Order: sequence, then C-alpha cells, then structure tokens
Amino acid sequence: MTDGSSSSGQAESIRAAVRAKYRVAADAPAGHFPYPVGRAGALGLGYDPAWLGAISEAVVERFVGVGNPFALTRPRPGAAVLDVGCGGGLDTFVAALLVGPGGRSVGIDLTPEMLTPARAASAGWRVGGVEFREAAAEELPFADGAFDLAISNGVLNLVFDKERAYSELFRVLKPGGTLAVADLLVVEEIPAAVLADVDAWST
Repeated sequence: MTDGSSSSGQAESIRAAVRAKYRVAADAPAGHFPYPVGRAGALGLGYDPAWLGAISEAVVERFVGVGNPFALTRPRPGAAVLDVGCGGGLDTFVAALLVGPGGRSVGIDLTPEMLTPARAASAGWRVGGVEFREAAAEELPFADGAFDLAISNGVLNLVFDKERAYSELFRVLKPGGTLAVADLLVVEEIPAAVLADVDAWST
C-alpha cells in the first residue's frame, strides 16, 4: 500500500479512468473487452442457462465478467451475499436466485451508469432480496460481519489500493465467511511505465 497525497491523486485518477471506460461500456459492452461478454460470455464461463433465463435480458447482455465465482462456491439459501464491482448486476441476481426469498444479495459498483439496468431489473424482481449501491471496494458502506459470502468478478485488478479493498472485504464478512474472486492475474513483473498509466489500469 502506498501513502501520501501523490498516491491519493493516482488512486483518484485510476478511479476516474475506470468510471470513464465502464460508462461507455454500460450501454453496449461488445467491442470494449478482449474476451466474450454478454450471454455468450456467461455461457462460456459455465453459467447455468436456467439462471440466465430467469434474469432480465438487459442485465445478461451487460455481463463483462472474466470468470464464474459460483464455480468456486455457491451461497446457501438464506445467506447474505455482497457482489463487489457488480457492473450490470448479473452475479448479484444469480446470487439472489441461489439464496432465495430468505436471503439478501447486494451489488456495489463505482460507475452509476452500470447500475442503471440492474436497478431497473430489480424493480420487478420477485425471487429474493436484491439491491444495488454506488460504492468503492476500498470504502464498503456496510457494518462489520454483514455478509456470509463476498464475490467479485474481474474487478479487484482495477483497484489501486488492493490492501485496503481486501481489508474491507474481510471486515464485512462474518467470522467463517467466504470470499470468492474471479479475476485477471499478472504472472510477470509490470513495467513502471504501465503502472503509472491510468488507462492501463482500466484495460
């Protein structure tokens, strides 16, 4: 983790770059990512077609995840789930399907435009408790121990202060709770010029 005003300024620049990219991708994500998105992307990652059939097409088509956190673990009925960087909301709705009427599924995202279709779809949702909030991974607006499961799909790689984000994730998990992350990993050292490039952070 870095300190000081310079790191704070870089963090805000990176957030602004991420918001800008996802604001553009919010209406139609195709062509903005180097991998399949939407229904084809979800099916390719092993999402159950029955899940996709139960969720608004507007949400499914805005899916831009890089993996399938539900291949790692699934929430039990009645559980509380947090989806960090929920985007258009697909994973949040899948979690709501799995926890059922007695559970709770909350999605947060940094980009308000990404939340618009998710919030619209939640208005007609009848399967279980689902809600969406604008928030950052480093500043989760929830009490300690509020969730049984936290998931994130292709988002934590975009966060500048990862130590703080993980600290927040573990803070809001109940003792014995689970964190399931699908993300991009770097296996080689990143050049300093790339680390200093705000556009590279949002790619």
